[in-house]
Amino acid sequence: MRRRLGLIVLGVVVTAAVELALLILVAHQIGLLATVALVLVTSLLGAWLLRREGVRAWRALRAAAGAGRRVGPEVSDGAVGLLSGVLLMTPGFLTDLLGLALRVPVARRAAGAGVRGLAERQFSPALAGDLFGPRRVRVRRGAPVPPDEAPIEGEIGEDR
Repeated sequence: MRRRLGLIVLGVVVTAAVELALLILVAHQIGLLATVALVLVTSLLGAWLLRREGVRAWRALRAAAGAGRRVGPEVSDGAVGLLSGVLLMTPGFLTDLLGLALRVPVARRAAGAGVRGLAERQFSPALAGDLFGPRRVRVRRGAPVPPDEAPIEGEIGEDR
């Protein structure tokens, strides 16, 4: 856990340094006033998207729950939409590019799959199954079976 926290802090520091360098570079190219205006416009766009995506995600979640469908896909899609808005609200051009990239359907689906995978690893298999449905598992013939997953003699489904 400490290592993960250290990596997050390092990532934030590196991102801040890159953002600052990009802001200075852009300000030299287009001027300080235009740079500040561009950052403000993208921040306002991010705030608008954050509100819109939050409402959309909430409605989709309620509709899925009301219809008895699994809510995991709506949760992961909503999380990606909210992340897009937060990245656009964050001052800087690198985070703006990442936020805009998450608006593209292909990147949004890939990020949603990443959120789903993260959730499936963090939650118990039963809860992940309730949220997202059955998991896809790759099985290789002849691969060693971990001792804690080996079938118990007499267990249902045992090969004879």
